[in-house]
Amino acid sequence: MASEPKASLPILYKDLIPLNSNQHGGWNARSVDRADWVVNQHAIPLTAEEFPAAQRDYPIVFSSGDKPVPLALMGLNEGVNVFFDDEGAPIGAPYVPAYVRRYPFLLAKIDPSSDNLSLCFDPTSALIGEFEEGQPLFDAEKNPTEHTKNLLQFCEKFEEAGMKTQSFVEELVKADLLMDGEVSIQRNDNPDQPFIYRGFKMVNQEKLRELRGDQLRKWNENGMLPLIHAHLFSLDLMRVVFGKQAEQGKGPQAAGNPEKATVN
Repeated sequence: MASEPKASLPILYKDLIPLNSNQHGGWNARSVDRADWVVNQHAIPLTAEEFPAAQRDYPIVFSSGDKPVPLALMGLNEGVNVFFDDEGAPIGAPYVPAYVRRYPFLLAKIDPSSDNLSLCFDPTSALIGEFEEGQPLFDAEKNPTEHTKNLLQFCEKFEEAGMKTQSFVEELVKADLLMDGEVSIQRNDNPDQPFIYRGFKMVNQEKLRELRGDQLRKWNENGMLPLIHAHLFSLDLMRVVFGKQAEQGKGPQAAGNPEKATVN
């Protein structure tokens, strides 16, 4: 249900090339009120600092790979997103993860022998190109515009948040707190045949309760404990997402409402 993103290219990105003034001197970046690039995405990477905002809308889980990644679940099945319609317009006013807002840009290593990161973009995106509308990326002297500098700053902050998130997850793994998750959702119209969802990791609440007091105090002081609680509280939204899938005809069945959800 929530597998780890492939190593070749990050999810959402179909290609990556570095932004440069020689090739893209006359290009613009346009703003849109919809995100069609997330229409078929059911799980989006999340930074730890986003947990408090994201937990209001999405179940927050961890991917099931060797290197767990926090994910905001926008659907419980592959290819299902109940928070954005078929054209990418948000349904209601859900929190939009920074990973989605960053697209089509990101920082990436161009030279494997160097640690330097370059501002890159997905050339298949309709958000950037040689068209008249939008914000110029370079000025007449081929210097980055203020808009491009802001894009770079956003990507840099995202990388910093990503490093902190990695440290947060490493602490959870070190404490052996992550376990294979499972959610069982019963429906009013068929309570004897619940839907079972697996393929993700979650914090083991029993082991969390067994942690030493000094460890809990440390995590409370450095902000880790509130993030863990945000993750655990958000799991109740599995039932809500399941219900949205049923309402939108995107679930295992197109009718009925979930009665209760059990997360193990």
